[in-house]
Amino acid sequence: MTILKAFRLEKTLVNRLSKIAKVSHRSEKYYVEEALRQYLEEYEDVRIAKERLDDPKTKFISSKEMRRRLGL
Repeated sequence: MTILKAFRLEKTLVNRLSKIAKVSHRSEKYYVEEALRQYLEEYEDVRIAKERLDDPKTKFISSKEMRRRLGL
């Protein structure tokens, strides 16, 4: 495991993180990694969606057409 960079968090975030870790019997590191992992996955999904929306070759269909294709 490599630590990329040390950083500081706001005191309120540190306190909230500490409380959650204590109550759940998990480490603060676990929650920081999980939060970062989820954020990066969401960010990547949004980036891909934006690229597709900006691509002039992308074809769109209406929600009505999608329901028809799905048999709804």
